[in-house]
Amino acid sequence: MEELATVSAADIARIAGVGRAAVSNWRRRYGDFPPPVGGTASSPLFALVAVEKWLRERGKPFEISLGDRIWQRLRNLGDDLSLGLRVGRVGSFLLRRSGREWTFSPRYDDAELLELLDRFADERGARAAFEFLCERYVEAHSRQLSVTAEPVAALMSRLIGPEPGVVLDPACGLGTLLLASGGTRLLGQVDDPATSCIAAHRLLLAGADMEMYGADALSMDSYEGVLADAVVCDPPFNEREWGYDELVGDPRWEYGQPPRGEPELAWVQHCLAHVKPGGLVAIRMPSAAAGRRTGRRIRGNLLRAGALRAVVTVGGADLWLLRRPASGERPPSRLLLLADPSTVEEQWREHLRGAEVPGAVRIIDLLDEEIDLSPARYQARDEHAGEAFLEIRRHFEGIRPELPSLMVSDEKPSFVTIGELLKSGVLTVPESVEEGDVVASPAVPAYVHSGASFPAEPPMSTYRTDPERLDAAFLAGCLRAAGQLAPSSSTRIDLKRTRIPRLPIETQRAHGEAFTRLAAFEDALREAAESGLELVRLGLAGLTEGQLKPESG
Repeated sequence: MEELATVSAADIARIAGVGRAAVSNWRRRYGDFPPPVGGTASSPLFALVAVEKWLRERGKPFEISLGDRIWQRLRNLGDDLSLGLRVGRVGSFLLRRSGREWTFSPRYDDAELLELLDRFADERGARAAFEFLCERYVEAHSRQLSVTAEPVAALMSRLIGPEPGVVLDPACGLGTLLLASGGTRLLGQVDDPATSCIAAHRLLLAGADMEMYGADALSMDSYEGVLADAVVCDPPFNEREWGYDELVGDPRWEYGQPPRGEPELAWVQHCLAHVKPGGLVAIRMPSAAAGRRTGRRIRGNLLRAGALRAVVTVGGADLWLLRRPASGERPPSRLLLLADPSTVEEQWREHLRGAEVPGAVRIIDLLDEEIDLSPARYQARDEHAGEAFLEIRRHFEGIRPELPSLMVSDEKPSFVTIGELLKSGVLTVPESVEEGDVVASPAVPAYVHSGASFPAEPPMSTYRTDPERLDAAFLAGCLRAAGQLAPSSSTRIDLKRTRIPRLPIETQRAHGEAFTRLAAFEDALREAAESGLELVRLGLAGLTEGQLKPESG
């Protein structure tokens, strides 16, 4: 059946080690490029055998891994509607191969595919093999599947605590949040049987103690009466058909009947209904849910009861952090509102302890006609805006960027490349970085290392100069210029091909001094811009909140 295998443009780009644009270019430029054999006009599919033959004849290197061959075979065993079930069956085979079995595991009887999977599992391990195929499944169904980004999942996991015990995700998708949670027992539910099968096998292959159900949690709650230690959830946004009419008066709606157009508020209350008193809930919400008029009554009730403890903007949406009130517990007086998640973990821990932290807003000030809990709305409310404004202004006025004295020159130097300098021994690549070495990084302009610590990531190139023949500051300046003159930020620079002017050592040192002063000038400009923007923010906040006033006022 391999002759029937098909690949998408993204698959071709991957096996040929090029970008999608290169594949589009090949299709336009070469009349003999294999025509589509399926798919749609916007997502065509090509015969894998024909693509391999074309790449080979054109002398273009390519590599189709065992995992990709399995994936193409899996895709071609049926239509895309049943692809999820086929991926689930693969998980079932790999699980049984590991000596475990799930009650609902479907079986596979394709001998050729199972032989390939055996080899792949030997090569990578059962879990890694399945994760590879799950990644391909997500890529192929990116428009239909909504997968929580790994950094967001990791953050949500840390916010519910390091040892959460029993963790529930009632809209678990492929199980990403449950896998990240670190819970000792994982409970999942998702409305699609194929997705629930994939999620279950991901968890089981990770060694988790888990339960999984394939049904919609709002209309068919598989964990009725179950209270978890913590709940994580990234529910579907803006779904109109969520069972509003059938669920009127549901006992889960402790804080109010969710409006028809706000299913997210149903999910919030469902999560609270399934966590123990004192247990935490982290749920991803659309930003609009913090301020829609239709939901203000529920938001107000959540605040008054002390259930909603924080709203944090993360990656274009909000995280609502809730804690189910314990009997007789006094509600908190403040809600944590953060538009920048960079400090949320420390502030969240302190806020839960009852300490006053930046970004905590008095709940009484929020209980107005709108009950708008959008973090950006309160970002400027800084209780120390006045003092901070004056302090930053003093710093801002002390920034004095100074340009080096340069003049027009008509000299045309010859050039040598970094590669040639390495061959000649003028440059060497040290095993460890020392003071005076030149460090070049994709994310940071090249600089001469001062001996202070620096981040190990992203990967860096380090060069050590012969100081009698090549000035380190001069080299750093040339590398810095090469980075800034690149056509775009996405262009990858081959440092070994970077051209360095051939100049006498004394001239190099003068250039190096000028390069150093230009770098300092750039840093001062950037610092002035950042301080200036912060001055504007604090000035606006201080004038609005009455902490600043015009000197003539």
